[in-house]
Amino acid sequence: MRATQRACGTRACLDLIIKDWHGSKLDVITGLPPEASDGDTGMPGTDTDKGFWWLLTASEQGDLSEAGLTRVYKPGSIMCNEGDLATHLFVLVTGSVKIISVTADGDRRVVALRGHGDVVGEISGETTGQRTATVQAIDEVHALIVGYERFLAFLESHPKAGRLYLHVMIQRWGEAAAMISTLSVTTGMQRLAALLLQLAGRDGNGTDGEVRIAIPLSQEELAGLASTSRTTVTRALRSWRRRGFIRTGQRQIRILDQQALQRAAGRPG
Repeated sequence: MRATQRACGTRACLDLIIKDWHGSKLDVITGLPPEASDGDTGMPGTDTDKGFWWLLTASEQGDLSEAGLTRVYKPGSIMCNEGDLATHLFVLVTGSVKIISVTADGDRRVVALRGHGDVVGEISGETTGQRTATVQAIDEVHALIVGYERFLAFLESHPKAGRLYLHVMIQRWGEAAAMISTLSVTTGMQRLAALLLQLAGRDGNGTDGEVRIAIPLSQEELAGLASTSRTTVTRALRSWRRRGFIRTGQRQIRILDQQALQRAAGRPG
């Protein structure tokens, strides 16, 4: 992998010429973030709709790239399996992944979605030394693979990046804690409505008030993400489809009435 800087208007861009597993050149990925969806912001000075990679400067992206290797994963590829030895983390430069966990009953449940420059696989290296979940590519993923020691060294040598990483992690932990705290005061249908709105805000696209959720998810996967049952998901989607809130297809959902879905989530209209 090699990195070169060039002028991009009044800002510096970092062109990462990434070679795939067989050494053929891929499309250029610039060090400027893709257009992000509107959403809440977290710590001052950060845009929490963007992952860690897209919060870095071009120079910081270049230095982190030098500390790792790039890999391209095809849709459906397993990037790591639960229980594997954990030696490195993944920086998701482009593309999205599912985080899958196996329950005590042996069922596989999607517990989180990551993308937009997120870092995944960093926790297991600091705790058990083994992967605590399986990571599967949803679409084509361009990932930067960095060993734990090299990643920590990068954060130590780049204090600003270290603070940004801490902000991102605090927000992620806060979201997990908030999700747990709402389980006893919300219904499965409310959590599903909130999940669809979140996916539409971060990964949706469309016009004229209709938003298509870009990530293909099965009803079982939606149930895992909303911490509810597949039966509840089926009943909710059927009701919302009949009332004109949404339109569904094969692993595809289009939101037609966001205000109605807001009310279904128990939020003020």
